[in-house]
Amino acid sequence: MYVPKHFSVEGREALNTLIRANPFGLLVGELEGSPFATHLPFLLDGDRLLSHFARGNPHWKPIDGQTEMLAVFSGPHAYVSPRWYESKQAVPTWNYAAVHVYGAPRVIEDAGEVRVLLDRLVREYEGDAWSLDGQDADFTDRMSRGIVAFEMPIERIEGKFKLSQNRPVEDRHRVIAAFEAPGDGENADLARLMRAALDGD
Repeated sequence: MYVPKHFSVEGREALNTLIRANPFGLLVGELEGSPFATHLPFLLDGDRLLSHFARGNPHWKPIDGQTEMLAVFSGPHAYVSPRWYESKQAVPTWNYAAVHVYGAPRVIEDAGEVRVLLDRLVREYEGDAWSLDGQDADFTDRMSRGIVAFEMPIERIEGKFKLSQNRPVEDRHRVIAAFEAPGDGENADLARLMRAALDGD
């Protein structure tokens, strides 16, 4: 990923936080000589990512524990209007936060490990509201056979938080104010990231 110095992220925790807050990622690999991508829910577990494919998805077939793939996680993002800047010498742009994770996935073959992974995924998104334990065993076994679970060791991770760091401080405050304007609640998370970046400068 192209990451200019002023948009780079120092420290792993900010990247982990973005993944945990935006766990529905895009896994990119190669299938029969062409790029192939699958949208998947991920679980960040220390230095690895956990997820699973539908068994009918051919994306899992090239997985051999040695072939590198890329998982992309997108955080908050929004259009930035040049009207918001104090200076009129400006053009439209887009602010966003993204994390790229590189690693060579490995298929999880052991049925017990697969069940543990599924239990953890359910607990992550359901809490105590729903559990696989309450389901018919034959049904859960059949569903488990319909997926391919995998782990992806994090061999390299990079982040790009493009939050107007290349603009004067006053312009950055103006963009934050625009994102925090009443009726624009969907950009509140981006405004918080921008404030954190300002505080860190």
